[in-house]
Amino acid sequence: MSDSTDKPKLGTRAPLGLKRTVETGKVKQSFSHGRSNTVVVEVKKRRILGRPEAEAPAPPPPAPEPAPVARAPQPAPKPSARPIDDAAARRERQAQLLREAEEARLAAAEEARRREEQQARAATEEEKRRAEENRRAEEEARAQAEAEARRAAEEPTQPQPEAAPAAPEAAGEETARSAHARPPRQVFTPIKRPEPPRPARGREDHRRERGKLTVTRALDDSGDARARSLAALKRAREKEKRAHMQSGPSAKQVRDVVVPETITVGELAIRMAERGADLVKALFKMGMPVTVNQSIDQDTAELLVTEFGHNIKRVSESDVDIQTDHDVDAPETLKPRPPVVTIMGHVDHGKTSLLDAIRGANVVSGEAGGITQHIGAYQVTLPSKDKITFLDTPGHEAFTEMRARGANVTDIVILVVAADDGLRPQTIEAINHTKAAGVPMIVAINKIDKSGANPQKVREELLQHEIVVEEMGGEVQDVEVSALKKTNLDKLLEAISLQAEILELKANPDRAAEGAVVEAKLDKGRGPLATVLVQRGTLKVGDIFVAGPISGKVRAMIDDHGRQVKEAGPSFPVEVLGLSGVPSAGDTLTVVENEARAREVAAYRQGVIDRKRTTSAPASFDTMFSALKEKQAVEFPLVIKGDVQGSVEAIVNAVNKISNEDIRARVLHAGVGGITESDVILAGASGAPIIGFNVRANAKAREIAERQGVAMQYYDVIYDLTDAVKSAMAGKIGPLIVENVVGRAEVREVFSAGKHGKAAGLLVTEGYIRKALKARIMRDDVIIYNGSIASLRRFKDDVAEVRAGLECGVTFENTTDIKAGDFVETYEVEERERTL
Repeated sequence: MSDSTDKPKLGTRAPLGLKRTVETGKVKQSFSHGRSNTVVVEVKKRRILGRPEAEAPAPPPPAPEPAPVARAPQPAPKPSARPIDDAAARRERQAQLLREAEEARLAAAEEARRREEQQARAATEEEKRRAEENRRAEEEARAQAEAEARRAAEEPTQPQPEAAPAAPEAAGEETARSAHARPPRQVFTPIKRPEPPRPARGREDHRRERGKLTVTRALDDSGDARARSLAALKRAREKEKRAHMQSGPSAKQVRDVVVPETITVGELAIRMAERGADLVKALFKMGMPVTVNQSIDQDTAELLVTEFGHNIKRVSESDVDIQTDHDVDAPETLKPRPPVVTIMGHVDHGKTSLLDAIRGANVVSGEAGGITQHIGAYQVTLPSKDKITFLDTPGHEAFTEMRARGANVTDIVILVVAADDGLRPQTIEAINHTKAAGVPMIVAINKIDKSGANPQKVREELLQHEIVVEEMGGEVQDVEVSALKKTNLDKLLEAISLQAEILELKANPDRAAEGAVVEAKLDKGRGPLATVLVQRGTLKVGDIFVAGPISGKVRAMIDDHGRQVKEAGPSFPVEVLGLSGVPSAGDTLTVVENEARAREVAAYRQGVIDRKRTTSAPASFDTMFSALKEKQAVEFPLVIKGDVQGSVEAIVNAVNKISNEDIRARVLHAGVGGITESDVILAGASGAPIIGFNVRANAKAREIAERQGVAMQYYDVIYDLTDAVKSAMAGKIGPLIVENVVGRAEVREVFSAGKHGKAAGLLVTEGYIRKALKARIMRDDVIIYNGSIASLRRFKDDVAEVRAGLECGVTFENTTDIKAGDFVETYEVEERERTL
């Protein structure tokens, strides 16, 4: 408080008011490292209830009123009549009052601390005393109980009336003892007596050892009693049931164990429901130390199965495969289906153009050179709402197998023959495939609009192959059409419909799908694709299938117009996505029940293919000499990559046909898809060129090919490819060496020729002998020398040539083994360009 407020003005009295009960001041605090802090301290005066004269300390002599510490704040006394002139004396009195108040506060705090210590000591002594009394009481009760137990053991039949009042007496003695030991002086703090059990707090109920707080526990009033869960009750009932049922030893269950030709010990143990270690032990006793993962044959497995008391059921590995021959649909389940029509014929006779005219779409423009190199599957809807499925097969001779597959899945064959060209080799081949498949044929005589067309000549040529058309009294339908002018296409469709009605084509759509893989390829973005012609059943998205050694799941299906479909019925061609690999064209696609079955069938079929590829034929003289001959031939390695499986097969077959006794093609790898780094590495290691058919190499593959010097050749027409392979194979074995015998002579006499050794006197019998010609000396039809003529003389003159009927003398290079009666044959060597 400043002096301006406390000091009264001159000639006035001090203002009236209450004394403040809070005094403030400032205290300076000092810390380490020279730091300090100034804090404001407030001192509050205590308010003491009661008479202040009894507890207040003696007031100091200069202060007339009692100390403010000993009593509660009182109203300020009236100001003295005498004014206080000295401000210093007033400030000193305030400081003295502050000191007195602080001393009083410290004295009160010390007194309170002493009282608390006394109470704590008293409580501790009381606890110790009570604990000692309780311990003594327990010992006395235990001793009394032991004495009663001994008396009861000695006299069990006699009653013990004295034992009853023992407990009350002991309790009375304990009470009297405790009352006598209690101190007479009362302590101000309450005595700590045994407390009744307190209600459990919330946190005690949620301890970990007491388990979760469930509804049953929350509603249960029994406290510690826990309700058994439903699972515990169920286990208890099951245990009781087993105890009642297992009155004696349980009977061993006999199983029918299916055992294939080879099986591992672990798999056999699983099928027998036995421990694998027991089977290994049994085999060890039989003298066969094997492991659990080792395979055993069917006979050994039978010994184990009978040893453990089970029944064996033998099956062969072929039983794993899907047998579709015995799966015949009932007649009442069959429904009409569209016919499958295959168009066959020679190259450039207008097969695809005819199909193009029927479909109304330009198909041939997408083929290289106007040549169909894939099997195309299309479906056409007629004005009568009937549907026809067309298969367009290539006509080139390299696609023989593709045409054979087309004939096997078709119902009707349309043989396209050009009216101006007649029957050609591939036309005759298509006729043979059709006869082998046993399907009806319709002859379409195309290009009747051309100037040199002669349909009648075509009909007469067909008679040579036992094909008699209706116009000549036969049963085979023939239609003269023009794909370019779209002439008589309606008659051709009518002939197809008529033939389909005669055949009464039916299939069961309400079953697992089965179809034929018409074509397969590896798409860069969509993976392996297969063009499938459904033959029976309905193929749906999500079906699990097997196609040859490839398994898969139908992810999506696309029709011939590029639209996605959810299902495909009989005679419906679709492109299937979701294969694990690229199957071979012609494989059968079969829908199975689950993925495990699909993997099992695919693994078995792959094993059969591997065995066929690695197993060699039994040795015989014929195979031995043919093997020796093959080893003598020069191998021409190749790596072939194509866009679809059918093209790759056709290229491989065409390349193999080029081979002869001097050189043969060896296809290191033939696959579907673009040329990759692995293909280039394989070709570089074996020095083979890479042939790409409608595919290209990626950037990494091109880089590796340039670094390793691997030749890559791209083609889109099979004619160019086969011609290039022929030229390359011919260049590898070099030009053809041809020997032409130009003269023969007989040795009449042998004489010395000085430094040349021996000279032979010859009589030329055939042709002529010329200097520097190649010559052979034969004795008893055995060649003893093969070299050249060093010198040729007639009499003593050197001559260049001696004709038949004349005599001459010759010397040979590097030989003196000449006798009279030997024959000499001279010949010339000619190099010709080799062709395959």
